[in-house]
Amino acid sequence: MTVVLDASNRPRHPEKAHRPDAPVSKKPDWIRVKAPVSKGYEETRAIVRANGLHTVCEEAGCPNIGECWDKKHATFMLMGDTCTRACAFCNVKTGLSGPLDPGEPERVAEATEKLSLKHVVVTSVDRDDLDDGGAAHFAGVVRAIRARCPATTIEVLTPDFLRKDGAVEKVVAARPDVFNHNLETVPSKYLAVRPGARYFTSMRLLQQVKELDPAMFTKSGLMVGLGEERHEILQVMDDLRAADVDFLTIGQYLQPTRKHHPVVRFVPPAEFKAYETIAYAKGFAMVSSSPLTRSSHHAGEDFARLRAARQARLGGVGDRGPR
Repeated sequence: MTVVLDASNRPRHPEKAHRPDAPVSKKPDWIRVKAPVSKGYEETRAIVRANGLHTVCEEAGCPNIGECWDKKHATFMLMGDTCTRACAFCNVKTGLSGPLDPGEPERVAEATEKLSLKHVVVTSVDRDDLDDGGAAHFAGVVRAIRARCPATTIEVLTPDFLRKDGAVEKVVAARPDVFNHNLETVPSKYLAVRPGARYFTSMRLLQQVKELDPAMFTKSGLMVGLGEERHEILQVMDDLRAADVDFLTIGQYLQPTRKHHPVVRFVPPAEFKAYETIAYAKGFAMVSSSPLTRSSHHAGEDFARLRAARQARLGGVGDRGPR
């Protein structure tokens, strides 16, 4: 379990520090992963450190960090390591963020080049303190990567830009290959799990991306095991398809600390497979559904499959490829 205090002995989650400890369930065998010890992992960490960057892999305590970093696949987290929101599931620090770093876009591009990434995922903390939620910074990072690594495909995993007019347009105008925004959970769980967000705001964001650029791939993800019902997951699938979302990820929620939302249930692999089958039947072009699925896990391979699925559907016509 990840500690609640950060390296300076301050509460990592001040809003959670005084909550009673939630129960922790023993993980089933299908959830267990190996500790990161490989040479590739150490090399990736060195490049991230040398460029002064943050990754969601570390900050969110991703269970796949050993596997991904061994392959030199890192998901860069923009605009600092401190989030202005306090989601009950998330292990990223909560608090007031500092000013934006104007040199970050170029450093992310440099790290992308050093890691020889064919596909890069960039995400961020929520920055509700900024007029555009950090949208222009996202766009700057996309442009910097494109200039330095023109063959690399780019996936953005953005916040919801709640009440930030024009923010989505800024990111879409930079033309990432994939626009990802996670719903995280079903509507009935938002107040407890994602209190700073609004389900229909997130859904509208995904819909708006397609309105602005119908050829841009869109993607969203869900966690299960938070107490949701099966019929709620299926309704979210329908809502996403109504917004013309191409790619759905579904993974098991894992509790970062005793102060976070408890795991209500560990969903067995057979149920994840059933969700995958249903999602394909509902029209998603790409589905990744397993206990350890995360938004950026195998993102490059999944993007290649997603693009191939579109090409097959269109007979090889209409795919833009990397810009």
